[in-house]
Amino acid sequence: MISRRKVMGAMFGAALAPPIAADAQPAGGVRLVGLLLGAASTEPDAQRIVQAFTQTLRDLGWAERGNLKIERRWASGDESLRQRYAAELIAAAPAVIVAVGTPGLRLLRRQTRTIPIVFMSVSDPVGLGLVSSLAKPGGNVTGFANFEPAIGGKWLQLLKEIAPDVTRAALLYNPQTSPFGEAVLHVLEASAPSLAIKVSAATVREGSEIGRTIGAIARETGGGLIVAPDDITVRHHGEIVALAARYRLPAVYPLREFAPGGGLLIYGVDLIEQSRAAAGYVDRILKGAKPSDLPVQTPTKFELVINLKTAKALGLEVPASILARADEVIE
Repeated sequence: MISRRKVMGAMFGAALAPPIAADAQPAGGVRLVGLLLGAASTEPDAQRIVQAFTQTLRDLGWAERGNLKIERRWASGDESLRQRYAAELIAAAPAVIVAVGTPGLRLLRRQTRTIPIVFMSVSDPVGLGLVSSLAKPGGNVTGFANFEPAIGGKWLQLLKEIAPDVTRAALLYNPQTSPFGEAVLHVLEASAPSLAIKVSAATVREGSEIGRTIGAIARETGGGLIVAPDDITVRHHGEIVALAARYRLPAVYPLREFAPGGGLLIYGVDLIEQSRAAAGYVDRILKGAKPSDLPVQTPTKFELVINLKTAKALGLEVPASILARADEVIE
């Protein structure tokens, strides 16, 4: 079953993204940049990422309707749209394409080895074979990774710290679009014995499976949830947070998108800052730099956000040790 939100987002995104006609190509000194996003154009957090990206380019001297044209493509989590948009952007032969998310990057990398690609919000790019190494990515691809599998141990530790009674932790992810999830699961399994927790995979391939899957996790005592970042979990972040609250499941989330709806604990990267950094790489490529000479960068700072209201509703007392490390406390 496809949600109404997904359908409307895809329709809206498609309406905003007509095919790139030959006579629409920028002329003279105008440079063309493609932007392939996995989210829907109706997603506020995704819009903020794009706004930060375009504003940074403007600050660097690249203005739309001036010396820059940006072709935005919003896939809305729809694989057929993503394939179509990737092909459109490549056919337009832009100066550089920005890929937000692993599925989009994989599509683009398979279809071109010449057009420069800058990625962001991609997990473990070396492990997935998308670049040769962080220091020397090689080829036409570089960018900004958001997570390495080792973060799974931190997520599990935080879950146990905020909810000491948790004895089972399930990792929610889509194995079709998030191979990163498998690597995280191995890290969780290695970390689990020292925390007296049993770890399991909670895989979902469609949004319609989320409710049933989280309900099954909640049927056994001592359950907790760790949400991996991928198209499905991010697109359905509101539903996931609401289900965790309904079933009284302590949960750890990877991105700030999960905070406004009442996510208990968020530990992840700041994608706004990452989008600004990606704009910096685009600027350098537009000025002649090669992607192979720009190292892949990993985050140096992670955000920790705690929701005290959610903790209270779950009957949890947040340890002072967590509060002292929090970047933001929501009351």
